[in-house]
Amino acid sequence: MTAYDDLIAFDRETQALAQIAGRLGWDQETMMPRGSADQRGEEFAAIEGVLHARRTDPRVGEWLATAEAKDEVATAMLRQIRRSYDRAMKVPAKLAAEIAKVTSKSQGIWAEARSNNDFAAFTPTFKEVLRLKREEGAALANGGDIYDAMLDDYEPGAKAADLVAMFDAMRPRLVALREAVLAKPQPAGVTGTFDEVAQLKLSTLLAETFGYDMSRGRIDKAVHPFSSGSGNDVRITTRTAADDPFNCFYSTIHEVGHACYEQNIDQAYLLSPLGGGVSMGVHESQSRIYENQLGRSRAFTGWLFGKMRDAFGDFGIADEVAFYAAVNRVNRGYIRTEADELQYNLHVLLRFDLERALISGDLEIDDLEAAWNDRFEADFGYAVDKASNGVLQDVHWPVGLFGYFPTYSLGNVYAGNLHAALRKAVPNLDDDLSRGDLAAATGWLRDNLQQHGGLYEPRDTIRRAIRAEPTEAPLLDYLEAKFSDLYQL
Repeated sequence: MTAYDDLIAFDRETQALAQIAGRLGWDQETMMPRGSADQRGEEFAAIEGVLHARRTDPRVGEWLATAEAKDEVATAMLRQIRRSYDRAMKVPAKLAAEIAKVTSKSQGIWAEARSNNDFAAFTPTFKEVLRLKREEGAALANGGDIYDAMLDDYEPGAKAADLVAMFDAMRPRLVALREAVLAKPQPAGVTGTFDEVAQLKLSTLLAETFGYDMSRGRIDKAVHPFSSGSGNDVRITTRTAADDPFNCFYSTIHEVGHACYEQNIDQAYLLSPLGGGVSMGVHESQSRIYENQLGRSRAFTGWLFGKMRDAFGDFGIADEVAFYAAVNRVNRGYIRTEADELQYNLHVLLRFDLERALISGDLEIDDLEAAWNDRFEADFGYAVDKASNGVLQDVHWPVGLFGYFPTYSLGNVYAGNLHAALRKAVPNLDDDLSRGDLAAATGWLRDNLQQHGGLYEPRDTIRRAIRAEPTEAPLLDYLEAKFSDLYQL
């Protein structure tokens, strides 16, 4: 056994334990009894302590110092393990365990505050989460920019300054297009009540249509839909609303994009540093292209219209043309996860700016709700009506995921680039989508991006797939063409 072999064998066990920790998180959001939160916090802290000890084991440093990479895969393995080791060495074990414990408990307290629309009830816990995450960020930054250090957890190599420049370039065109669209009459939406069992049945059909392997996954319900796991155990959740089946269907398609990325990674990378998605921005590119460019396309919604008529009968939409307009209509709304393609990024930019201010200390939690409400009204033109539609709507901050939000818009940008490349590679794409045939589209994504897992750096993963340098232009061009057509601008 060489140093490289010893290191990879040791890391495989660490990866397996991390998957177990992830399963605890899945259970917490889907099936865990309400009264189990405190105990689950202790469990999370215990397993995080074990993981931290393994990630900082002195042998890892020794193996890294002498291990030799003989090919591209081995080089990538060592790069990923070294990044994880360097990060873990900067964060004290006690702090890592305390963050795991506090954020686990915080999730339940946030959920209760959200149900009661009471941000004040959550603020004491949130202050503790923020204090711990600032401490962790300072340790990771080691004298550098704290927010950049946090961002690196989700999008290795990305810098806040670069994202600010990208988002600033997007904002004027998005705002102008939104204003033009909202000046037009809005198409009709669906009407009636949609049986939950029928929604979940069609949701499963959609998951399978987009390539989700149910023999290695499952679909459950959660307040906030998510995907969990990798390799041969990748689970997703969705949610239902009796008056809005699109909430269920497009949440499912979105999470299937994440899940298929994980399921389609080369099996040779299973339980290795390369066996998961390379970054959250790249991950989000998969969920967004599945949900939007494919799932909300004129061709695919024509097929979906027929399936909905089969499942629900007459639901207030006369034909495929009206259905396409209903699926893509631009609505006033508060919830990021329910936002249309046109306005979604504005929700993300709001959070990006506020969380940078929280981390820097320019904004404190006592002032956060007011700052959120002021910014929302300035960006969207109407006031937030309750905390669950505002500052309490997302689970990310309660569980300490600072630096995560900008990857959503970065993922949209990447999806725009991938869609443009896909259209060139599969010229008959619309014919396929109109038949509910996603094989060519998802196959192209699997072969050109998903199978590589963590083999390449995030931006290089996109660059290799599209054979060009990614920019925001394809996304903005796509949005302008789509919504100008829909609203006859």
